[in-house]
Amino acid sequence: MMSYIMKRLFAIIPIFLFATFLTFILIRLSPVDPAEAYLAAAHIEPTDELLEQKRREFGLDQPLLVQYYQSLKKICQLDFGISYLSNKPVWQEVTYRMPATLQLALSSIFLAIFVSIPLGFLAAMKKNGLIDQFSRLLAFFGASIPQFWLGYLLILLFSVKLDLFPVEGTGTWMHLVLPSLTLAMPLIAIYTRLLRTSVLENLKEPFVLYARTRGINEKTILIKHVLKIAISPMITGLGMNLGKLLTGAMIVEVVFSWPGFGRYFVESIFNRDIPVIQCYVFIAAFLFILCNLIVDIVQMYMDPRISWKGGMDR
Repeated sequence: MMSYIMKRLFAIIPIFLFATFLTFILIRLSPVDPAEAYLAAAHIEPTDELLEQKRREFGLDQPLLVQYYQSLKKICQLDFGISYLSNKPVWQEVTYRMPATLQLALSSIFLAIFVSIPLGFLAAMKKNGLIDQFSRLLAFFGASIPQFWLGYLLILLFSVKLDLFPVEGTGTWMHLVLPSLTLAMPLIAIYTRLLRTSVLENLKEPFVLYARTRGINEKTILIKHVLKIAISPMITGLGMNLGKLLTGAMIVEVVFSWPGFGRYFVESIFNRDIPVIQCYVFIAAFLFILCNLIVDIVQMYMDPRISWKGGMDR
């Protein structure tokens, strides 16, 4: 177990280096001059002397490998530089906004789990029944409607027409309902059908037949054996989507004016705030890798057919 975790941790290093190097190269290849972007954000006329001064200050006059080494060294120290727009440390700005994104991401994940697990399980148990038909309709709706359009529809119905929830902002649990539902709807659509398919497949496995021949209660077989294994693909999806949500559900945060990391990143793109963009890519890569590692460890406990070495023994 520990050897597998250590191997996965060491595998993070090359992925991290590749992500940082790719980001570094893409930013250097872009037509945006960091020195010019800084002066534009500060509303300073970009003269040749000022541009040359800022390029030296940012180390842009050094060879690319030296620039990458210096950038990587600062990243390892969680030093992403100063935001061009706010003149504050980028890491300070991110840690200030990340709790709001974390709150929104976790609430949407919990809502998706709370709805999709019982709905997907019942859809499999009542195949082609009313619950199954409803889950199909919900999956079609959740997977096809754009999130920004769903957000505006929810605002129109529950905020403008019915006046039940606030339109934007944060502060109370009522501010969290509509953006969480907007984020959770596509997840509910995917996980419901995924769990239904997985349950139906596992019901055909030999271990279910053996359990029934041993006289084990049908409820025990379904809950402790079938559901425990069938939920494994759903856990994988949760890990991937949690990393995505933690790095900022940008569209939803913009629609509901949610003061999170995703909205901050969108504003940074429009303002060509390069240090913030670099920080976002680093956090996104790190969270995706970390969530995948956690998911793999959880799956080894959930499904005994997965070996401790990370392979599949079926």
